[in-house]
Amino acid sequence: MPTVLPEILSLNISRKKGTRKDPVEAVELIADYGISGDAHAGDWHRQVSFLASEAIETARAAGLDVSHGDFAENITTRGIDWCRLPIGTRFHLGGATLLEITQIGKTCHKPCAIYYKMGDCIMPKQGVFAKVITGGTIRVGDTIQLL
Repeated sequence: MPTVLPEILSLNISRKKGTRKDPVEAVELIADYGISGDAHAGDWHRQVSFLASEAIETARAAGLDVSHGDFAENITTRGIDWCRLPIGTRFHLGGATLLEITQIGKTCHKPCAIYYKMGDCIMPKQGVFAKVITGGTIRVGDTIQLL
């Protein structure tokens, strides 16, 4: 039986922080910045956010009507339990890009638009953040390789 490689299911961007992100087919990752055109890009440690589709499925099973991008994650994946990886883990997206995990979970100081729409937010517990080491273009369907 063939092994299924971890992959990108959805790429999501928004112009404003604290809102759901809209899906796109491809994004440009910029070293030391993040995703071109996304509100969270910048010179800080949370340039790109990740959420496992398995976490979204759990939220759906609990009765939430949610989809990819609804929790403001940039990259929705399948096949990786991000929360079990240590800070400092490096990985390739689509082969050429290189990212490094910088934070697992986050503190929400006040409920955002996502919380009010969904009634809950899983990013504080299951979201993972990374910085871009080597940029490049990534697309939906690209594989993820942990180093």
